[in-house]
Amino acid sequence: MKLIAEKRSLNDKYDVLRFVRNNGSCSDALMPRQGILPHDLVHYVVESVLPLRHGFLSLLARGAEVQHVMEQVHDQNNPHVAVEAVQAEAIVAGLQAQLWSGAFDEAAFVAGAAAACSARDKPPFDFGQLALDLKSALYDRALALHQQWQAAPYYSTLTLEFSPQPV
Repeated sequence: MKLIAEKRSLNDKYDVLRFVRNNGSCSDALMPRQGILPHDLVHYVVESVLPLRHGFLSLLARGAEVQHVMEQVHDQNNPHVAVEAVQAEAIVAGLQAQLWSGAFDEAAFVAGAAAACSARDKPPFDFGQLALDLKSALYDRALALHQQWQAAPYYSTLTLEFSPQPV
């Protein structure tokens, strides 16, 4: 799936992320400007690295509509949302907190992601299953993508390729 991030004008409060699936269908979402890498682009970093088959982007790549996925995944009272969807959101939120802080604290990151999962009665993602340096794999990649996005001029696009994990 192609992700086409469109940077709008200097005065816009939102940019746009278009999702072009391999079958040609597409949908899009607004990305609020927030001073750090936009939330949906943080999903790109997380879901490109971690083996999450039911994260936001993977669900979209398989044909789900943006609004439907956002409503289901962000509904705190929805007990039927997939464990991995909750884990992906929790990890993205944890990574965003690290980006806001300006430094990576692995213990705080893992604890924050675990707490967000526990709040939804879902088990936390097991980072121990991976031989992965979380700082370089997630935080540094998010910073690099943020710098790339910041350097993009207004009225331009940034295209990324996303491949969902096999089901």
